Amino acid sequence: MNKIAIILTIIGLFGNFQSYAQKGEMKIIEVPELEAIMAPSDAEKLLVINFWATWCKPCVKELPYFVNAQKQFPNVEFVYMSIDFSENASKAEKFAEKKGLNPDGLYLIDDVDYNSWIDKVSPEWSGAIPATLLVKNGQKYFYEKEFHEGELEELIKQKLN
Repeated sequence: MNKIAIILTIIGLFGNFQSYAQKGEMKIIEVPELEAIMAPSDAEKLLVINFWATWCKPCVKELPYFVNAQKQFPNVEFVYMSIDFSENASKAEKFAEKKGLNPDGLYLIDDVDYNSWIDKVSPEWSGAIPATLLVKNGQKYFYEKEFHEGELEELIKQKLN
């Protein structure tokens, strides 16, 4: 193996290592990892995936409702999927920490070609945020809207029953 091939292999391994950050840190992922997250191993458990960004005012406004719902429903899995640019990952991570988002469910999707993956989340999605996907028993429920106080909790109660 020549030196260039070795260097490229090392860079590739380091890049893959970085994309799987340690528990409690924002994990930078690509579309295949997003697809895996949307297909949970425990189909009966309710999964709530919130798509947000630090620059999105309605997203920021609704985040406390997700934090409160996460406290109210400890058996529901909450995922916070940032669509900030990957070069702003540390800013997004600090912002999420300040807002009290679950650090174990904190991701940033590293694919700015949104049209290549938003249909995988939901064919109904125009690409606007905030957006939320609920998954339970293989069924997807998509909401392209800003949640207001009490709405998310009521929706979760409905899906749990």
